[in-house]
Amino acid sequence: MDRLLYISMSGAAQNLRAQQTISHNLANVSTTGFQGDLDAYKSLALKGDGFESRVYNQHYRAGVDFQKGSMMNTGRDLDAAIQGEGLIAVQSREGNESYTRAGDFRVDQNGFLTTGTGLLVLGEGGPVSIPPYQKLDIGSDGSISIVALGQTSDSVTVVDRIKLVKPELNNLQKSSDGLLITKDGVPALADATVRLVSGTLESSNVNAVSELVSLLDNSRQFELQIKMMKVAEETDESSTKLMRTK
Repeated sequence: MDRLLYISMSGAAQNLRAQQTISHNLANVSTTGFQGDLDAYKSLALKGDGFESRVYNQHYRAGVDFQKGSMMNTGRDLDAAIQGEGLIAVQSREGNESYTRAGDFRVDQNGFLTTGTGLLVLGEGGPVSIPPYQKLDIGSDGSISIVALGQTSDSVTVVDRIKLVKPELNNLQKSSDGLLITKDGVPALADATVRLVSGTLESSNVNAVSELVSLLDNSRQFELQIKMMKVAEETDESSTKLMRTK
């Protein structure tokens, strides 16, 4: 009975953790450039005095789903999506270099290029700063060209180039803020082979249908674990009554 209760209890706890991952993915179905979290379970023996007679499971994040989202044509000059492999370098809230596939760019009140969530986009020498302009274009290589205020349309100036990188996928992990970082902590080098498509955004790669199915399946597993805990309780009560009759 004790083993049954322990296994059911640990299983229910890990089902709840898995549900958090699934719910997080579902909450970002419409987030530009979002890459879903992958999860898995592993069985572990309970360590302690005596024999390892109990086994529990542990949920853990197995990594990041690096599949590409679908391309959405917006026609907006400041929107850009990565074509194929690659990432856009941004500065996290803590000031560290991080990476994303979200190319919904903005120019803030201070003239800095940011993502839709307000993160500074990095260029060749730090955050990209853009002078006042009347027209802006983002090239396939990440170069930012503008026609400054008061200039004629043929007076085009390249002000900076967005840092585009293509690190090894096995050296990437998600940080607590949802951005990608390198596992070894070394910033990735700019890669000239990464290309952008202007006027386009990449959607989230989360499949809402499959995540909903996983959510329902996980809920059923949780209910089963609770039922097994109830069975363990009833078995314990029956054993106690049997001992009292002797």
